[in-house]
Amino acid sequence: MHRRLIVPSALAASLLLAIPASAADSSPGAPGIGDPYYPASGNGGYDVSHYDLRLTYEPTTDLLAGTATILATAKQNLNRFNLDFGLKVSEVRVNNKIAKFTKEGDQELVITPATPLEKGTSVSVVVRYAGKPSELSIGGYTAWHRTPDGGVAAQEPDSAVWWFPSNDHPLDKATYDISVSVPDGTQAISNGVLQSQSSKLGRTRYNWRSNKPQASYLATLAVGKFDITTDRTAGGLPILNAYSKDLGDNAGAARASVERTGEVAEWLTGVFGPYPFNALGGYVPNVTSGYALETQTRPFYSPRQFANGANVSVVVHELAHQWYGDSVSVDGWKDIWVNEGFARYSQWLWSEKEGEGTAQELADYVYAQRPADDAFWTVKPGDPGPDNQFDIAIYDRGALALQALRNKVGDEDFSAILKGWPQEHAYGNAKVGDFVKYAEKISGKPLAGLFDTWLYQPSKPGAPAAAGARIARTDVEHGRPTSWKKIAATNTIHDH
Repeated sequence: MHRRLIVPSALAASLLLAIPASAADSSPGAPGIGDPYYPASGNGGYDVSHYDLRLTYEPTTDLLAGTATILATAKQNLNRFNLDFGLKVSEVRVNNKIAKFTKEGDQELVITPATPLEKGTSVSVVVRYAGKPSELSIGGYTAWHRTPDGGVAAQEPDSAVWWFPSNDHPLDKATYDISVSVPDGTQAISNGVLQSQSSKLGRTRYNWRSNKPQASYLATLAVGKFDITTDRTAGGLPILNAYSKDLGDNAGAARASVERTGEVAEWLTGVFGPYPFNALGGYVPNVTSGYALETQTRPFYSPRQFANGANVSVVVHELAHQWYGDSVSVDGWKDIWVNEGFARYSQWLWSEKEGEGTAQELADYVYAQRPADDAFWTVKPGDPGPDNQFDIAIYDRGALALQALRNKVGDEDFSAILKGWPQEHAYGNAKVGDFVKYAEKISGKPLAGLFDTWLYQPSKPGAPAAAGARIARTDVEHGRPTSWKKIAATNTIHDH
């Protein structure tokens, strides 16, 4: 038999012809998305468009088993990429082919596809996994709450890593289908609209859909035994609220607050413009935490938020986030003021509406009650640093900045700014600086100095600056507004 002799140079040439052009210059995706506050969060090299999660959960053992199908687009020629995930993985497929994978550190799932991925191509990733989320500790804490009858995923800035693989950073938002099988008599609550549910052989499967881009930390799952109420807004949006059956003495106050979700959302459309999503609601599981979270379309509330009675102010705060934080998300976590300053200010506006203290009176009170040497003034809401990301200054000093803006530009332009911003950046991401530029465009006024004073200087704005912003005016008596107690009671929102 005649054999063709291939000399080394010819062999090299033939191998190059056999390897796709993208493989020759492919490289690994970055293990982080580039957020200086959280270098391990997110990943580089691809962009996710959709998550399909098919889960089975056992409330008695906390065992979660799942198959995640992730649809993405390669942003570079990729020979390797990461997902953020902590549970044990049994199999990974990329574009229907078995892929190699390994774990690095607490949360990096490193995947090597059978063939490199070309920039601009569509990618499907299937991950099979199982584990007990409550036993997973990352950075010394867990985002998974065990309850007497199940478990709950709700935390900020990370929660997805405990229950599904993702590109875990707000810069990579996606749509979601979340399907959960649980024992009959137990419910599974998640984001968006309940598409269907069906029972078979002692188990019920709930199928939820969130059809607008959603940051991974805003995806939520609650499994347990709930009392569920449903309704619709005047505009026809479905409302679904869920309350653990064992909330005890907090049950009445929780319901009296969260059942006003539709009313609050309708009022907020007058403040921030059209509601950006396809569903409304909230849920109160039997957890021991004290915080609340703006999980998209269905905020999470800890029972302790209602320990002292009904508090609609916390509902106002979390629903305001649907515009400021959920539809328009942070570009990086240093931009947290774009979320929290506005949610706190919405509480001030609700107080004004309810006749319990105007936003001006609340601003005057906040400014007056904090002396210049209070550490409160050393935190810069425009870039607080990771250790102060949820400091009370982000909320109260952040709201002060908005009252200063309102006084500077007038109510008409201020209202136009509050409504226009969520439209300008709908379903996207934005920086604090983007808001400053937008406010300048709408008002026609130079505002960089005002925002520098109230958001970036690590000191209390002095009397001239306060007078210029009409904060703590001498003609206003600095008594405590009636609403202050309820607003201050929501400060445990920040204890993430």
